[in-house]
Amino acid sequence: MLQGLGRGEKGWKPLKMYHSYLIALGSNLTSGVGTPSETLGAALNCLKNEGAVIRAVSPLYHTPAFPVGAGPDFVNAAAVLDVDWPAAEVLEVLHRVEARMGRERVQRWGQRTLDLDLIGGADLVLPDLQTYQHWRNLPLEAQIGQAPEQLILPHPRLQDRAFVLVPLADIAPDWIHPVLGLSVAQMLEALPKADKEAVKPLQ
Repeated sequence: MLQGLGRGEKGWKPLKMYHSYLIALGSNLTSGVGTPSETLGAALNCLKNEGAVIRAVSPLYHTPAFPVGAGPDFVNAAAVLDVDWPAAEVLEVLHRVEARMGRERVQRWGQRTLDLDLIGGADLVLPDLQTYQHWRNLPLEAQIGQAPEQLILPHPRLQDRAFVLVPLADIAPDWIHPVLGLSVAQMLEALPKADKEAVKPLQ
């Protein structure tokens, strides 16, 4: 968390309190701005225009669609944002940027011009530990047909997804999952070798 200072009428005082958030970016369809790679770049520019400070961005990766057969392969990346917004507002901004890039929420885990997922923020667990654990432990078949109506942090499937953890490890390997107590690097190490090898640097 970063805090800016400025001169007020009665001396120095806080201006803004910045919070760092981890986001995952993905695209497997051409958007109005171009290819999936170009779409991710445009999305980051949109976030800057919204007021976010982009602290770090991973390289781009080429990953198979999830679940298998869901569409063309994805281009994925991860980023660290510093903003003075609460988590719920971050999610609203991410959805707004997705809409600008032509994202249509027709099918869960389907093809998309842009996917911006809020992965985590510091030690935030939202809305509470019990709700988080419910969604984390939901069977895969139930995940396909159900989506939470409220923001769940950390992302309940973060620890299972190489296409999130591989780019995230480039920019935030030491971030500790506030429930599992594992770093990004440790969660990535625990994944099956085949999952990690399927996430390849974009040529």
